[in-house]
Amino acid sequence: MNCDFKRKLPVPMEIKDMYPLTHEMGKVREKRNIEIKKILSGELNKLLLIIGPCSADNEDSILDYVSRLRTVQDKINDKICIIPRIYTNKPRTTCDGYKGMLHHPDPMSESDMLKGVTQIRKIHMRAIQETGLTCADEMLYPENYRYLSDLLSYVAVGARSVENQQHRLTASALDIPVGMKNPTSGDLSIMYNSITAAQNPHTFIYRGWEVDSKGNPFAHAILRGSTNSKGKAESNYHYETLVHVHEEYMKLPLVNPAVIIDTNHANSNKKFMEQIRISKDVMHSRRQNRDVEQLVKGLMIESYIEDGCQKPEENVYGKSITDPCLGWEKTEKLIYELADLV
Repeated sequence: MNCDFKRKLPVPMEIKDMYPLTHEMGKVREKRNIEIKKILSGELNKLLLIIGPCSADNEDSILDYVSRLRTVQDKINDKICIIPRIYTNKPRTTCDGYKGMLHHPDPMSESDMLKGVTQIRKIHMRAIQETGLTCADEMLYPENYRYLSDLLSYVAVGARSVENQQHRLTASALDIPVGMKNPTSGDLSIMYNSITAAQNPHTFIYRGWEVDSKGNPFAHAILRGSTNSKGKAESNYHYETLVHVHEEYMKLPLVNPAVIIDTNHANSNKKFMEQIRISKDVMHSRRQNRDVEQLVKGLMIESYIEDGCQKPEENVYGKSITDPCLGWEKTEKLIYELADLV
């Protein structure tokens, strides 16, 4: 290989021994995981709200944000289950720029993978310890999942990863819900194939081991819009699309049919303020059709403390350094409005 092997990183078990999950934290996660699975199976009539920054960048501001969500969660607990987004990996179209906390523990620093591995575990642990909320992360690198496997309650597989065999196989072995996004092309058949693969058992190689997965009955769809051949964003959250997705879903040999609507990305054309309108539009669609209501289990919203986004060197507290996000004041108001629509 034409590269330098810098150093061997600790295996996940070593990192877990350095930063262990306590019994109390484990109980919190177990309770949360049961609730989230009941929502996805339809046993519990709540809305899932997977919400937070486009990418985690600063430990203090992320924990500040999650603490604010905790306060809101206590007031709407009968209507909404909030899963904070702490996305420590950031997919980049050209692999340039900020790649997330795993690669850049300090957004302005050079990559330090050892520091990054420990920091992403610590931030997820702090979220549980300080707020009682277990969080979501993106499974950009399937082989790194084990560093966080005892902490997360939700994993998303991105639009550029959903066709990848290793992502599908790894998803089939997870004991938490996995959302499979439609690819950037918008081809929903690829998404359905990915969900089918994730729900079935497989034998494959993972981190040097031969493993048998059991299949993940809580693998489901995330609709995030698409980009056509001319580079134009096209949405897929509208009522007619949701009716069609329900019809197609029912033809497949899948359990726990569920869809999460990503209100940003191509659905909003990254116009972050549109997330408010899109969220309410989806809630209206749920009210118009019982099949849509039963299928659409939640929303994914990109939100942080400050509106918009910035360059990393601007160093504005609580403002995204990747895609623009909805600020806290608008976020809090929106969450209460969504609770009234459940």
